[in-house]
Amino acid sequence: MTWSELDWPALDRLRAGFLAGPSAGASYWQTHADLASYDFTYGARIGWKWDAVLAELRLRHWRPAARTVLDWGCGSGVASRRVIASFGPENFDALYLWDHSPLAVDFATTAARAQFPSLHVATAALSLNFQPSTLNSDSASDSAPIGLLVVSHVLNELTPAARAELDALIARAESVLWVEPGTHVVSRQLGAIRETLRTQFSIIAPCTHALACGVFAPEHARDWCHFFAPPPSEIFATPDWVKFGQRAGIDLRSLPYAFFALDRTAPPAPATDLSRIIGRPEHFKPYARFLNCDATGLVELELLKRADPALYKQLDRTKAPLVYRWRRDGDKVIGGEPLAP
Repeated sequence: MTWSELDWPALDRLRAGFLAGPSAGASYWQTHADLASYDFTYGARIGWKWDAVLAELRLRHWRPAARTVLDWGCGSGVASRRVIASFGPENFDALYLWDHSPLAVDFATTAARAQFPSLHVATAALSLNFQPSTLNSDSASDSAPIGLLVVSHVLNELTPAARAELDALIARAESVLWVEPGTHVVSRQLGAIRETLRTQFSIIAPCTHALACGVFAPEHARDWCHFFAPPPSEIFATPDWVKFGQRAGIDLRSLPYAFFALDRTAPPAPATDLSRIIGRPEHFKPYARFLNCDATGLVELELLKRADPALYKQLDRTKAPLVYRWRRDGDKVIGGEPLAP
């Protein structure tokens, strides 16, 4: 796919569908060209969010132990392709793809096979009958284990039946990577799911603790756990990307996302003094202000520019995940270092 091959009318139709929201059981996809154009544009933006998530997982020194991946609700398959490329296809035996749209599964399968020719890529049977070792087998058990479960941008479209199906899959997964748009509503929905799972899994990221989520404290009803992925700088000098952003009504600079990474097999993380900045810092001339999450909850902190000019500048310019060890005096940060990879 190139910009000259892009189906702009298809993208316009897809955008209208995204804004309206699909009806139960409906699909956005009508042709392979729909999926190819989506994957090249909207899918690329989702891929940049996954790049940010995967960068944070490397920062947290985590990688999946499982050698099978199930991409549930795969769409064009960009999420699982990013995951496998990040950790290395040599570290996986198989990728299984499922979506309610057979057209999407076919596209995602073809794209994954092209990118990872030595990896076994297959369509998963009905998700509750998924079993890595006996795919499509009539003897597959509803309790068969699943390795790494990848879920991306599905939460605002789940029917109650699909949500129940996904919950059943999570119950059988060794690890779960789930990324969603960083809106207030969707992020808090994802956080509520995290709350139901934190006693069953070790929380790898974004949390620096396994305690109750601070955004659900009464005083934080207006807050939500979200972050911003850095888009590639070259897109701003690419006329076609600029045209896409204008036509889609998208601010190319802003890529808000919410996510969690859970691992059933990893040991619980030890108590640390790590903090995670929620959203991004606000910079004013004399100071920076940000919402900070750590084991003590959510609190707004300030960093005076004169206290640590280099840190003040770093918080404004870094594209790395905002995971830090602070030196504090109450709600004032007087210094700190980012978590080293």
